[in-house]
Amino acid sequence: MTKADIVSRISEKLGIEKGDVQATVESFMEEVKSSLENGDNVYLRGFGSFIIKTRAEKTGRNISKNTTIKIPAHNIPAFKPAKVFVEGVKSNVKVK
Repeated sequence: MTKADIVSRISEKLGIEKGDVQATVESFMEEVKSSLENGDNVYLRGFGSFIIKTRAEKTGRNISKNTTIKIPAHNIPAFKPAKVFVEGVKSNVKVK
């Protein structure tokens, strides 16, 4: 499912113009992104949390030059689904 699909479905369900729904979805995504960039986690009860995870410093390899490199510690954004969300997926989606 793409952002355009989400906009279309919300527009059909609520009877709101696609342009307004798209602006709302993009504004939501921008707010989540700016909150994480400012170091704040975003908690959506019943859906999940957008959190910042810290990766420790580690040693990696540059395969083409056959050398080791140090990868510095860094933060990455992550999504942690709520228990209700996880249980819904487990019970409704069949294993392939």
